[in-house]
Amino acid sequence: MQLKFFTVDVFTDRQFGGNPLAVFPDAKGLSATQMQAIAAEFNLAETTFVLPPQRPVHTAQVRIFTPRAEMPFAGHPNVGTAFVLARLGECHGRTIDGDMLAFEEIAGLVRMTLLKQGSAIVGARLAAPQPLVIGDTISCEIVAEACALAASEIETRHHQPCIASCGAPFVMAELKSREALAAAQPRSEAFARHLPRDRVNGIHLYVRTGRDGIDIQARMFAPAHGIAEDPATGSANVALIGLLAALEPEPDLRLAKKIAQGVDMGRPSLIEASAEKQQGKVTATYIGGTCVAVMHGLLDLA
Repeated sequence: MQLKFFTVDVFTDRQFGGNPLAVFPDAKGLSATQMQAIAAEFNLAETTFVLPPQRPVHTAQVRIFTPRAEMPFAGHPNVGTAFVLARLGECHGRTIDGDMLAFEEIAGLVRMTLLKQGSAIVGARLAAPQPLVIGDTISCEIVAEACALAASEIETRHHQPCIASCGAPFVMAELKSREALAAAQPRSEAFARHLPRDRVNGIHLYVRTGRDGIDIQARMFAPAHGIAEDPATGSANVALIGLLAALEPEPDLRLAKKIAQGVDMGRPSLIEASAEKQQGKVTATYIGGTCVAVMHGLLDLA
């Protein structure tokens, strides 16, 4: 059995930047076990498998796997998959028309808008499948232990470290300095002890910068998923922008931020994030960015 695949770099405008993704545009007949094995073989942050939609009005069902587990929702896999399918021009025998796609996922329906330069498809933007949920606070000591930091380097003026989710839960922790962000390192044993995979996907560290047109620098660690560090994490940043909007005092606003990630890995990524807030409640969150095609080929499955 031969399966066609494509790889793309997501949240970047050049090859070998951003977050790499493998996409299998026709995964009919594959079991979840096979999908997980293929994702482990590619060993990228995520690999996506595209199936016919359960409802014909939608574009596709998309399943997302890290090297160790299936994800209910993730950001860069959706952006990259939309980019690949739109460039192919069809999905499971149906032509893709217009700029809107809809992906059925475990977390719900993910609505995508294609980004274009002229007639060329250059990326995509997603609306999170679930409303923002702010969960438990996490002690500074736990975050510090898990990220090889001093607890004093964690900024708590705006919020305590906490779990936030728009379909995938992450610990959000603001740091006081860019230097602290650069020095952070994941400690797998601390994650296993305090933040297991069934509780959160990882820790998303960030610092407010305001330099070179970038509002936020971020890093995300998820060792329980086989991802020591992720170059760009759309599902974390879409929750982060929602959290930041929730913290603003205005009851009604639209908040937009440019978020850089992967810089300390040598894979710089740029994520455009925005949130809408009405009557004191965050009502919608979005992330988007550009993609670059890298490889395509065939997987021989015995």
